[in-house]
Amino acid sequence: MRVLIQLRPSPDVVAAVADPSAAVAPADVADGLPGVVLDDGFPPVAVPRPIPADPGGDPLSLNQPLRFSLAAEHASVLIRGEIADDEVTPRLTLLPATRRDVIAVHADPVIEAAPTCGGDGPVGDWRDVERLMCVPDLAAEGLDGTGVALAIVDTGIDTAHLSTVLDRPVTVDERRSWSPAGVTTPPGRHRRGHGTMCAFDALITAPRAPLLDYPVLLSQRQGGSAVDGLLSDAIAAYARLRQVLEEQPPESRALVVSNSWGSFSPRWDFPPGHPGNYSDNPAHPFNLILASLAEAGADILFAAGNCGRECPDARCAFPDRPITGANSHPRALSIAGVDTTGKRVGYSSQGPGRLAERKPDLCAYTHFAGSRAFGDSEPDSGTSAACPVAAGLVAAIRTRWPSTVLSPAQLRTLLRRTADDRSTVGYDHDYGYGIVDPAGVIAALRRRAARAA
Repeated sequence: MRVLIQLRPSPDVVAAVADPSAAVAPADVADGLPGVVLDDGFPPVAVPRPIPADPGGDPLSLNQPLRFSLAAEHASVLIRGEIADDEVTPRLTLLPATRRDVIAVHADPVIEAAPTCGGDGPVGDWRDVERLMCVPDLAAEGLDGTGVALAIVDTGIDTAHLSTVLDRPVTVDERRSWSPAGVTTPPGRHRRGHGTMCAFDALITAPRAPLLDYPVLLSQRQGGSAVDGLLSDAIAAYARLRQVLEEQPPESRALVVSNSWGSFSPRWDFPPGHPGNYSDNPAHPFNLILASLAEAGADILFAAGNCGRECPDARCAFPDRPITGANSHPRALSIAGVDTTGKRVGYSSQGPGRLAERKPDLCAYTHFAGSRAFGDSEPDSGTSAACPVAAGLVAAIRTRWPSTVLSPAQLRTLLRRTADDRSTVGYDHDYGYGIVDPAGVIAALRRRAARAA
């Protein structure tokens, strides 16, 4: 079984791991762990420590003000390895007992893209989405994504295809992009597919945003497919995104992270209640790193998933509450799907979520003719398409409203309050707070600017 091992080595080792200019090998952190085969291809990752604003607060509660410290005396370090399947249970007990520097052993579940189910044709096209997302009105306000880093965490981007479909140049910021170990294709030159679809859909509403290519779903695991990966690679990706954010000047700090993937099956996870569990555990390292990135100023969006009761994806194996782990994180927006008529698509996952009950947060548009990433007649579909459509709106807003002026928490609240409410009055687990409403967002931002003048 592949696992993530969290350790607290000496402060000098922690400092070296947290330093992006230093090269630290897994053996430098924890050599000789009994029964563990270390993965030398996975560089150690520093995990920040959550510290409650209230000294008496619970550091594992994500619904309270927290700061996250990467100081050498606070942070821990994550490495990846494998334990033989027949030794998993005894090793989970033995490692923390015999090595004082071992804090915990966590699941490293498979993460997979969220394509649609069924064979229905597209409902409308991307020009309809452009109209519904009020793109000309956003542009008139100067909200087009210019200068806003928009990270597509997925299977990689084919910019040549995007340029052809959009009939204009599309570029990827190679310096700020990142790839897992073993992925040798340059940023922006990956095979056309799921990640290219997501990039296209984000550019509908934020046509001038520079793209960052983070192909975490290009599987390097034995037996993996072309659209799955490991959560550990997402952890490493988010550590790099933290560096990207901190390199930006405070007056224009903006980073939007679009994630159209999730964990579909408990098979790859420890059970809920186990300290190494991911799906229900706010203390899993990825959930901590996500929270720290949001606290630092990033806007993070996740697809709600395609496990809706009417039309679940065949891989959906959670018997209930399928919005799991980071897809249900209180500091991320969980995006469900509606078609261009405003009708919820049957595969869109319903809440409640596992880390936060009120999930999904919002709906955005999906199942329309757009990127042609899977063929000329295939729609951009799934909550995989809805998520980047919403991420494009967030990137457009950030053009003139950086995170130091409008925090990620404030922006999440604004999007929820301006949403077009559907179904029952107020929040519900089908539509969340409703469909994103760019016209309402523009009006709210104008009022906010007037008050600040």
